[in-house]
Parts: sequence; structure tokens; C-alpha cells
Amino acid sequence: MPNWLFTHDGLNRTPSRLDGIDYATECRYRREGTRFIMECGNKMGLRYDTMATGAVYFHRFYMIQSFKNFPRWVTGAACLFLAGKVEETPKKCRDIIKTANSLLTPPQFEAFGPDPKEEVMIYERILLQTIKFDLQVEHPYPCLLKLGKGLKGDRAKLNKLVQMAWTFINDSLSTTLCLKHRSEVIANAMLALAAKLNNYQ
Repeated sequence: MPNWLFTHDGLNRTPSRLDGIDYATECRYRREGTRFIMECGNKMGLRYDTMATGAVYFHRFYMIQSFKNFPRWVTGAACLFLAGKVEETPKKCRDIIKTANSLLTPPQFEAFGPDPKEEVMIYERILLQTIKFDLQVEHPYPCLLKLGKGLKGDRAKLNKLVQMAWTFINDSLSTTLCLKHRSEVIANAMLALAAKLNNYQ
């Protein structure tokens, strides 16, 4: 299976960067695409792990493909469609498209073309080939919960710490953090950050 962890140099030499898209623009596209996945998922009542899996697929896809060739909105819809199947929370393609249409502006939705359902299905096939059918994603959430249970102290304060760290993990899905570090490293780092911000010793 492919290695989905990249060096700093690797993250600076993505297909989009080689296509002339600057760093700030690529970061914005990644942020917009993953937030679109989360907004779609939330509106459709999907579980957090399904949305997180879709976001990770999105980031992995654009380590192989360029934003210049694949609009982020259609890719995001395809990632959520595939993640729903993988996480056993499937949604119909037409429902994802309907939700996307309600969230995007008309110019943004134009990326789906004259037959949005067919476009998403095509993108799903390209997505599968691009990520080499490697569908397994390990998220930091289970590790975070395990770490939280192992802490000693005021349970209400500890629950607050874990909840804050959970929010940080959610926020990190808009960045390339999942392409830089293993899930347990992210869980530990986010819990440590939450503890520091709460002056927890």
C-alpha cells in the first residue's frame, strides 16, 4: 500500500504547485474543499468519521492530482460519496449533489457540468485509481479517547480537555497535518495543546 506521509519537500512539490498554483492558493483550495465536505456531511447527518475519511481522501488525492485539472467541489463530493460507502454510512449520489447545490454558488456548482451525477461517479472512479484503492484511514479520535481515559484528575475538566482536543483535530482536517504525521502523534499533540491552553499540569 502507498505511504501517505510526506516530507516538507514533498508537500512543496505537489502536482498543483508544479502546475503553477502558489502555496497560499493551494492551502485555500484544500481548506475550502475539506470544509465543503464537512458542511455537506453535517447537513446530511453523517458521522464525524465519515466526514473525516472524506477529508483525508481529498488531501491524498491532491498529492497525486492537480487542482488545475480537478475542481475541488466535485472532488469533495466524490470523496464524501466514497467515504460514506467505506464507513458504512452510504448516501445516494443524487442526495450529495442536491446538498452540494444548496451550499455552493451557481458559478461553483457549474464545475459539476451538465450531468452532475455522472460527473461525481466518474470522479469516484478516478479517486479510487488515484489513491490505489487504499481505503483504510486511521483517525486520531480513538487514540485521543484512549489517552483521555488514562488521565487522572477532575473528570469534568478532563472531558473539557478531550473535547477541545477533538475540536482541534476537526480543525486540522482543513490542513495537510494528516499528510505529515501518524494519527497517534496528532492525538497526542492536540491533547497537549488543549492542556497547555487550559493550564493543565
